[in-house]
Amino acid sequence: MAENRHSSLGLSDDTVLEMYETMLLARKIDERMWLLNRAGKIPFVISCQGQEAAQVGAAFALDRKHDYVLPYYRDVGVVLAFGMTAKEIMLSGFAKAEDPNSGGRQMPGHFGQRKNRIVTGSSPVTTQVPHAVGIALAARMSGENIVSFVTFGEGSSNQGDFHEGANFAGVHKLPVIFMCENNKYAISVPIDKQLGCEKVSDRAIGYGMPGYTIDGNDPLAVYEAVKKAAERGRRGEGPTLIETISYRLTPHSSDDDDRSYRTQEEVEEAKTKDPIAAFTTYLKDACVLDEKKEKEINDRVTLLVNEATDYAEQAPYADPEQVFDYVYARG
Repeated sequence: MAENRHSSLGLSDDTVLEMYETMLLARKIDERMWLLNRAGKIPFVISCQGQEAAQVGAAFALDRKHDYVLPYYRDVGVVLAFGMTAKEIMLSGFAKAEDPNSGGRQMPGHFGQRKNRIVTGSSPVTTQVPHAVGIALAARMSGENIVSFVTFGEGSSNQGDFHEGANFAGVHKLPVIFMCENNKYAISVPIDKQLGCEKVSDRAIGYGMPGYTIDGNDPLAVYEAVKKAAERGRRGEGPTLIETISYRLTPHSSDDDDRSYRTQEEVEEAKTKDPIAAFTTYLKDACVLDEKKEKEINDRVTLLVNEATDYAEQAPYADPEQVFDYVYARG
């Protein structure tokens, strides 16, 4: 039996199996959306593949009944862990009226769901960072002991919104967790052409907060780092910057041809470190997952994705008259 790392972190066998199933569900939803896009049934996909471990590990470290999350467009794992369903994500992909994110108004990846405290972002990247800081400030002013968790890509860490938000959070010691999901490419720009420093986490010292670089393919390592950051924020000690290192296994989006800026050999090498395969191996070595449980989980996930696809494909589009809803005030 391999070292049982999850128990030392206070995680039960059932919880790590739930983490595994959430990661797998995120992957299978994403894979299905690519097939639907190639079949001409949905217009656009922006993928989470390769980043599920960081997303799910982080989400499970938070208080999913009270904390707020401000995800960026790849965060299928985060929003699933916070209560969004496969059906709801698929409704967004098909741009149907029941899409809880925007009623079919916005492209997929603009996650937002009030009941689960998932705060929507906008198409310009990194705008969610100052919003996360504002939520943390509001919580401080109202006496709520919550943490605000915001994610973004390493390309987004070069935007002014990140620096302004991080500086404000650092000055006021706000309970914000900034998590940079470093997947090596800002669309087509590799990491070595994005940063003057070695790591995104090196920037933390400039804002008076700790910064950590974590293996984003290891959900338990990310869980541990985010858990400590959340506890630090709740104690009033201020924000934390966490950088998770992974790799984007797909093109930037369904409209991108990644062959123009990276080799197939590089992508295939990254696939040998697939976080889902690695976590599967860990759970088997720790005697938490066996072939029977693995099949049960796979069957359950497949059924969920199939049901979500069938429902969303047949669901109605919004009525044309609804295009003006939530745009203009009504007398």
